[in-house]
Amino acid sequence: MNYLVTGCSRGVGLEICRVLLSEGNMVYGVARSYTDEFKKLESEYSGYLYFKSIDLSDCENIHKNVFKEYVTNKIQLDGYVNNAAMAYDDIVTNLNIDKLKAMYNVNVFTPMMITKYVLRNMLLSKKKGSIIHISSISAHTGYKGLAMYASSKGALEAFSKDTAREWGQLGIRSNVVVPGFMETAMSASLTEDQKDRIYKRTSLKTATCVKSVAETVAFLLSDKACSITGQNVHVDNGTI
Repeated sequence: MNYLVTGCSRGVGLEICRVLLSEGNMVYGVARSYTDEFKKLESEYSGYLYFKSIDLSDCENIHKNVFKEYVTNKIQLDGYVNNAAMAYDDIVTNLNIDKLKAMYNVNVFTPMMITKYVLRNMLLSKKKGSIIHISSISAHTGYKGLAMYASSKGALEAFSKDTAREWGQLGIRSNVVVPGFMETAMSASLTEDQKDRIYKRTSLKTATCVKSVAETVAFLLSDKACSITGQNVHVDNGTI
């Protein structure tokens, strides 16, 4: 199977790549940074893992940068994992329109454009493919300072549900994985006290396991989940 994964170079994106590779799949990674962690994984799976550094905020050139110069139609995609994201955290009274637009380019507009061309790839090759968007528990449970970020994830969830309805007749599925707070680079700026308060709102009282999120993504991509589409699958330690 051939999978396109954005935000592949660290955190949950890197773990998604690792799980998919362990199952014998080909992974085409996209991220801005070519990290040492990714290079190590690349050396372990030579010939199965590829990388291209792309600025995902440049949504107007996604077709050229990804689908003309990297994952062309000669590569028949079985799935796409939209994991790349950027955070813009602040209270609503401080909202800055330029920062909001920059975040929406990465979190919403570019994933929509990539989905467009992934669908065209699947239609051309007559693939019954699977699309996974990584959302956030913040789109379902309020957190101070995350209104703008949560709104971008909410937009993705609506987009995924309608994509599922639009293309399901051809066997193409679209789902969302909704992780709780994980120990990743995006949450690294939080203090231990802030993290503890977040974790106390969950049933398991701890950080969401990154591998559990990645394994759920791999399941939803696979034929084992052939009857699951248009869903938001929560992997969040039972957030209350």
